[in-house]
Amino acid sequence: MAKLRGLVLVGLLGAVLFTASPALALAGPVRPAAVTVNVAHAAPVLLPAQTTVNPGPVLDPAQTDRANTEKTKNKLIAGLLAVALLGIVIWGRKIRSKRAKGS
Repeated sequence: MAKLRGLVLVGLLGAVLFTASPALALAGPVRPAAVTVNVAHAAPVLLPAQTTVNPGPVLDPAQTDRANTEKTKNKLIAGLLAVALLGIVIWGRKIRSKRAKGS
């Protein structure tokens, strides 16, 4: 039972540590691939005046990093609380089983 308890705790802690680090993603910003379509026409095609499309909001890297670290901190706190609660449950069951064997 002690081995199983240790494996569960190590597994939980490992899962929390490996999933709680989004700052390790070094892939950089994702850019959409350009789509090109070539169509051959017999007659020339008149295109309307080209309009520029706003590419979207510009994200500040400092704010993104701060948000990622805050999210990581919250995940670590939640993971530690989960491990602590699991420890309390296992400890309580151990005490209950000792009392049941004693009486």
